[in-house]
Amino acid sequence: MPPAEPPASLVENPTGTQSQWELIRRRFARHKLAVASLYLLAVLYGLALGAEFFAPYPRQWRDLSHSYCPPQLPRWSLEHGLYVPVMHRVVDPLTFRKLYIEDSTQVVRLGFFVRGGPYEFWGLFRWDRHFWGVKDPTRRSIDGTLPTFFFLGADKYGQDIFSRLLYGSRISLSVGLVAIAVTFLLGVTIGGISGYVGGGVDDFIQRVVEVINAFPQIPLWLAFGAILPADWSPLSTYFAITLVLSLLGWTGLARVVRGKILALREEDYALAARLLGASHTRVLFRHLLPGFTSHIIVVLTMSVPAMILGETSLSFLQLGLRPPIVSWGVMLQDCLSIQTVGSYPWLLMPVVLIVLTVLSFNFLGDGLRDAADPYSSK
Repeated sequence: MPPAEPPASLVENPTGTQSQWELIRRRFARHKLAVASLYLLAVLYGLALGAEFFAPYPRQWRDLSHSYCPPQLPRWSLEHGLYVPVMHRVVDPLTFRKLYIEDSTQVVRLGFFVRGGPYEFWGLFRWDRHFWGVKDPTRRSIDGTLPTFFFLGADKYGQDIFSRLLYGSRISLSVGLVAIAVTFLLGVTIGGISGYVGGGVDDFIQRVVEVINAFPQIPLWLAFGAILPADWSPLSTYFAITLVLSLLGWTGLARVVRGKILALREEDYALAARLLGASHTRVLFRHLLPGFTSHIIVVLTMSVPAMILGETSLSFLQLGLRPPIVSWGVMLQDCLSIQTVGSYPWLLMPVVLIVLTVLSFNFLGDGLRDAADPYSSK
């Protein structure tokens, strides 16, 4: 009887041992919801990076003759291919409300990799190709109007909501990442010093953390947002909002780092490093912090949704980012009137993306949290 072949894992790794990161990766792969969330976030960030290409229209494009146009779902036929019927705006003689009716005798043909409004891709080069959109954007219809297509509807200025969602994702999604980068530096540094030094320094830092946590975040965000000058450029306002969110979000990470450092600073390898002459900075950042990097990643991942919701709340209340800059919170400023939302519910489309993003980050954090302890029985 021939000998059985060894498992594939032993062929790839003859020693039969796996690193901690390999165990984390395998355990994370079994968390299907977290993996799906990771793929969804990758798609959202990919669309944000290529917003100019994936959006059917440029950032400042508008068509006032189609304000509040309802969503148009693409259709398919052998005669026209991918198309949508032409929308005509009429006024109700009784309520004077603007309504749109479909004209099935005229169609707007759609296609992929079509020519459209020119744009500058990240300021690197100028192009006019879009991933999808109107096939013949310069061909006028019978009544002399240019063909238009609003996949998710239009706002009060006739701007395409789908295109603005893609441009807005670049701001709303990056705010969380930039704020987390600042939070990481503050939380790891201050928390590491607090746990490693101890004594009076630890007491002082923990009292500061408690004072910051004692303030209610929403009113504090509103106070900081009201301080920002109205004449600041959009870029300055963006970095100011990012800094505000970072200054209020580092305390949770600092507490996690402090607790881990307190447990690890008396370990044998830390004492050996100090006896060999290693400086306190090297012991802290070279020997102690790498021991719980996975936990830091989990905490940061779970903090990103709070940063995104913070920017959205400030912008929605007109205390954060302001037009002409586009973000999901800025787009929701059109929803301040309940009557407007009731008449044009597609203006709430940014809420759908916000919910999906926050849930994806939460599920991703759950998967990373479970995978960070690959030896647990769960």
